[in-house]
This record gives sequence, structure tokens and C-alpha cells, in this order.
Amino acid sequence: MTQPAERLTTELGVQLDPELLVLALTHRSFAHEAGGIPTNERLEFLGDTVLGLVVTEALYRRHPDLSEGELAKMRAATVSQRSLAAIARHLDLGAYLLLGKGELATGGRDKDSILSDTLEALFGAVYLTHGIETARELVERLVDSTLAVAADLGAGLDWKTSLQEAAARRGLGAPEYEVDSEGPDHARTFTARIVLDGTVWGTGTGTAKKIAEQEAAAMAYRALTEVPDGAPVPQGAHESGA
Repeated sequence: MTQPAERLTTELGVQLDPELLVLALTHRSFAHEAGGIPTNERLEFLGDTVLGLVVTEALYRRHPDLSEGELAKMRAATVSQRSLAAIARHLDLGAYLLLGKGELATGGRDKDSILSDTLEALFGAVYLTHGIETARELVERLVDSTLAVAADLGAGLDWKTSLQEAAARRGLGAPEYEVDSEGPDHARTFTARIVLDGTVWGTGTGTAKKIAEQEAAAMAYRALTEVPDGAPVPQGAHESGA
């Protein structure tokens, strides 16, 4: 794994303790097949905290006029599974993962959940090897473009919260989420429907429940906001979207 490891550390721009690097790339499926060796889950736990701290501090300093709620939405968008997976793909992180046969057979190298978790594990490894300043520099460099975009996303920072607020303004009550899933555990697909006052306003699908719900919320929000504030809300389903 020496040459691949060197390519990855070159992409990161940070040298890592070799054992920590291997550990950061070790998914539980590989660890199980290898007889129960350590996994990257503890490093992921640490890296998640490092990521959250760095992103929160960066947002706090960059946007002194924003409220706590607005900052929280921007942070959630920046550290979301989808955002982190996109960064991991840019690094071609999937090529370096240590996965079990089952995950390899079902496209584990390109799963959002695995890619985002592994990226967080790498943040943890960098922190343990070099400390918070080097970890901060790496995190900010990798998420900078996401931070910049988050400032302009508006309702898209958190579709579920934005929909809840829009529904409340129109007296429709809290959105209800109906979620179904199909397929085996390792390749499950989720479908979410959003019901407001007895009407389905949006549907969404995804490889995780949260992704399906956000997609459905985005559709419902766009459909609902076509109705001017104060105007009567039309009855009927809106599955087709805005």
C-alpha cells in the first residue's frame, strides 16, 4: 500500500503516520473479514469533532452578522454526508479504501456514507499526527468551496427546516414524513413523501433516509412557495414537483 498511500498524502498535502493512515482507510467490513482488526470508526468519531469545530469557527469569523440559527444551517450543509462525499470523490478517496468483499461487490467505493466517514477518519488521523493547526488548515482547504456556496444557498441549506417554516406561515401545521425502503441492507433505497394537511406535496428518493427526506422537502418547499403568503392553499397532490 506504500505507493497508493503516497499518492493520497500528496493529494492531502499532509504526511501521516503510516499506521494511522491505514487505520483511517480500514472499513469495518474489511476489519471483520481480516479477523476483527481495528476499524476507522474511532478515528471517524474524533475527526467528526475536529471538522465540526473548524467549520463552526470559520463560519463564526466569516459571518459576524448572522444569527446562531443561520450559522447552524450553514454548518449542517457544509458537513453533510453528501458534501463530504463530494470532497472525498475529488480526492479519489474510494480508490484507497480497505473494504470487505461484500462492500466491494455492491459499490462500496462510491457510497456517500463510506466516503464521508473515511474523510472524517482522515481528519482525525491528521489531528493525532500534527495537532489542531495542521488539521484546521487541511479542513478549511478542503471545505472552503462548500463554505463559500453555503452562504448563498438560502432555503437549500436545510430544506426540512425551510419547509417547516413555510408551512407554519400558511397555517398547514408540521410536515409529516412517510418513508418506505426496499432492497437488501447493504443497498437499500429509501422513498420519502411529505404530507401537509392531508396532501402529498413532495417525494424524494435516496440511499439514506435523510437524503430522501431532504429531496422530498426541497420539492415540497418549491411547490408551497409558489403559493403567495395569505393566499388560499390549493388542494391536491403535488408529487410532480414545482
